[in-house]
Amino acid sequence: MNIATPIHAKSRIGHTACPHDCPSTCALDIEISAEGRMGRVRGAEDNSYTAGVICAKVARYAERLYHPDRLMMPKRRKGAKGAGSWQEIGWQDALDEIADAFVKAEAKHGSEAVWPYYYAGTMGLVQRDSIERLRHAKKYSGFFDTICVNMAWTGFTMATGALRGPDPREMAKSDCVVIWGTNAVVTQVNVMTHAIRARKERGAKIVVIDIYDNPTMKQADLALVVRPGTDAALACAAMHIAFRDGYADRAYMEKYADDPAGLEEHLKTRTPEWAAAITGLSVEEIETFGRLIGETKRSFLRLGYGFTRQRNGSVAMHAAASIATVLGSWQYEGGGAFHSNSGIFKFDNSELVGSRMRDREIRVLDQSQIGRILTGDAEALRHRGPVTAMLIQNTNPACVMPEQRLVRQGFMRDDLFVAVHEHFMTDTADLADIVLPATMFVEHDDIYRGGGQSHILLGPKLVEPPETVRTNLFVIEELAKRLGVDDRPGFGLTEREIIDRMLTSSGRPGFDYLADNKWLDAGISFEEAHYLDGFNFPDRKFRFRPDWVNTPAATRPPRSLGTLGPYEALPEFPDHVELIELTDEEHPFRLATSPARNFLNSSFTETKTSIQKEGRPEVLVNPADAEAKGIASGDIVTLGNRRGSVRLHAKVSDTVKPGLLIAEGIWPNKKHLDGEGINVLTGADQVAPYGGAAVHDNKVWMVRDAAG
Repeated sequence: MNIATPIHAKSRIGHTACPHDCPSTCALDIEISAEGRMGRVRGAEDNSYTAGVICAKVARYAERLYHPDRLMMPKRRKGAKGAGSWQEIGWQDALDEIADAFVKAEAKHGSEAVWPYYYAGTMGLVQRDSIERLRHAKKYSGFFDTICVNMAWTGFTMATGALRGPDPREMAKSDCVVIWGTNAVVTQVNVMTHAIRARKERGAKIVVIDIYDNPTMKQADLALVVRPGTDAALACAAMHIAFRDGYADRAYMEKYADDPAGLEEHLKTRTPEWAAAITGLSVEEIETFGRLIGETKRSFLRLGYGFTRQRNGSVAMHAAASIATVLGSWQYEGGGAFHSNSGIFKFDNSELVGSRMRDREIRVLDQSQIGRILTGDAEALRHRGPVTAMLIQNTNPACVMPEQRLVRQGFMRDDLFVAVHEHFMTDTADLADIVLPATMFVEHDDIYRGGGQSHILLGPKLVEPPETVRTNLFVIEELAKRLGVDDRPGFGLTEREIIDRMLTSSGRPGFDYLADNKWLDAGISFEEAHYLDGFNFPDRKFRFRPDWVNTPAATRPPRSLGTLGPYEALPEFPDHVELIELTDEEHPFRLATSPARNFLNSSFTETKTSIQKEGRPEVLVNPADAEAKGIASGDIVTLGNRRGSVRLHAKVSDTVKPGLLIAEGIWPNKKHLDGEGINVLTGADQVAPYGGAAVHDNKVWMVRDAAG
């Protein structure tokens, strides 16, 4: 069983999975003391992807579980919103008040006035997605999730027709690993495990492509620092070199691609000189990259999320994936392009999320536009009534969502009721009416799947939670009872029953199998992973010429939203398109909000060690820019654009190129000098063609603060 492996008389090892929003979904071995307390956390050595390695922040998870500031009792707001005055109440009273608020909102404005809101604070399918079942049963406003994967998944699917690729463990068998747009040392440490193994065992070269000299760059044999939003130009130049110098696999393309002749003609003007002017790379760097991957059949393109969080992000992903087809890299073990395996698992989650109860006439609201929605923007509301009641689980929108000033303004509305189910008093919980304490991952049962790999992993309850905290599923079930829908399909089941039914209805072994075996490798065949039977389109051809508005994709908006953003500007073939926020005289800098090593979005921002290691909110500034602005490290600077302004400390560093600013980590708003975080500066306009939030794509001005 998952919890029964002994180590010595006073403790045991429990087996589970990391619940956080990371593609690695690491298999974990956790020491449990004789008193039932969580101890050391290690990566499972017998899991072939985790391979015994996890990130430092998860290794010290006990610091989070036993944090003195963890929420322990339900709370009701006493004074004004955001004033910090609370009183403890019982669970029954808290749930009664939430249900009553939902009933009143529906009576006044209809069921769409209630908007259940969630995301990926846990990636466990049961505790994350059960809120959808309540939504559909009650016909509450729908939820289009756009903050994370949209541009990346859209771009890859436009190329291949499916969200799958070569097994990422094949990186260890590659002769060249290209880590593109992901700071893997910080965000996906297991990518480095397999890439470095390839270097040690095969002499493989590691190429890293990113926008600044981050920790992953330190591992590179070839480090390419591009300007934000210009990755497609580099991809086009690499393919130009392949056609020009004979690296292109014409026989492969003839069989597997839609229009290689058209692509070759298109790329004749996409020279290294053209790309150098756009990307900021030298011609020599581009030529070196093109030659390296052209001469290396086993080149594995590990394509991340970071480079797609631009307004041309889908185009960038499509262009990067196209390289593997021009070179024919898909044919080889250790070759091809990989972004996510999220399309291989094929869970039947219809009962879990209540999909059969979904009413297509109910409006769907864009997650990233919460600020516009809560401040009454007619288009964001789909020209229907207001949102006046919310239940929020697994996310912290007052901190992590774009257009933060609008988000806060919306939450401060007197006519808006908000219940937040959380571990800590986050920026969002601070603005709530009712706050509920939530269990953490070792305190409940759940099941996980690894988009960055191929395992389905069980996460069983390993320790007893505090008596006064409750699971996400408990809250959904109790609200369903109070709202009169607990007799609908999917309600009334335990976590273990839900997991078992979902697995068996998907044609897989049930809960007991996973309890005995810890995980199930759902990996597909080499032929399917490498598309040797053709790509997932009717003609089995890779799309150099994507259909940007009609291609089926997991990220495609519902019909009620339609195609989004300036999709008319998307290119016929892989190309650089300047849909990004270009600098101008008033806004001479580009700002990216990159991940911090010791945080995961807004999680771990409360733990002592993570805070000590990260220090404080800072912005990285190139020395030349700092000198021109009279800025020294430690000075307070103000960054601003049309959305607002933020003050934080400058850190002068040659890790960023001139004209680029990097703010690492999503710090709590309250940790910033004025109580406003970096997402004041990010935009929520919808990205073409299937939506998304371009959080790394911002033009700003910067001045030294006179008081700093």
